Amino acid sequence: MALFDDEPLRPKKVHEIGQDLSLLSVHELEERILQLKSEIARLENELSSKSSSRIAAESLFRR
Repeated sequence: MALFDDEPLRPKKVHEIGQDLSLLSVHELEERILQLKSEIARLENELSSKSSSRIAAESLFRR
């Protein structure tokens, strides 16, 4: 909980690249894999969106 009500809550870290995985259960590992796959899909969608915007802008200025 934040010290003051107006402080934003910090998101809980789900996974840190390179962290020790030996203490995690099979279920925890599977859950992290699902979360990371979801994040990869979100990143790919954003990349696609930005690429489309860039291509549209380039075609507009090439005229």
